[in-house]
Amino acid sequence: MLKIRSATAEDASALWEAEVEVAKTPGRLVSRPNELLLDAFVQKIRELGPRGCYIVAVDGDEVVGHAFLEPMTLAAVQHVYRLTIVVHPGQTGRGVGTALLSHLQRWAAGAPAVGKIELLVRYTNTDAIRLYQRLGFTEEGRFKDRVRLPDGESVDDIAMAWFPPKGTG
Repeated sequence: MLKIRSATAEDASALWEAEVEVAKTPGRLVSRPNELLLDAFVQKIRELGPRGCYIVAVDGDEVVGHAFLEPMTLAAVQHVYRLTIVVHPGQTGRGVGTALLSHLQRWAAGAPAVGKIELLVRYTNTDAIRLYQRLGFTEEGRFKDRVRLPDGESVDDIAMAWFPPKGTG
């Protein structure tokens, strides 16, 4: 059974390994495998504890996906949180992405500081785009030829956003 919990520093190795594997497929992540560093995962988990939300999806003892919301740093845009979500290799089509994103949306709706969630997704990642649209994200724009793949081809990034519903008090 799939469970969602907060990420811990002990999860960092599994998250790093999964992203390295996902990054081997051109256009899935912007990072290339050699650009992903284990220490950066540990640091991000620790940083987001007090100022964002970093979660993992677990099936039994196995971490099968992870996601986080990170606020932008400048004061004028601190209400905007950036979404990163990764379904681990071999785990697609099982509802992992839906469970992670739904959890983050509930968290954001209850967090007064979150006014908007933004993400960038390659236009070739149609499964992810369908997930985002199904959960209420809308396209805000397109960055033409933004991501250069290892073979030299460039692909567009689609900017999408979701605005958490807030109580009227």
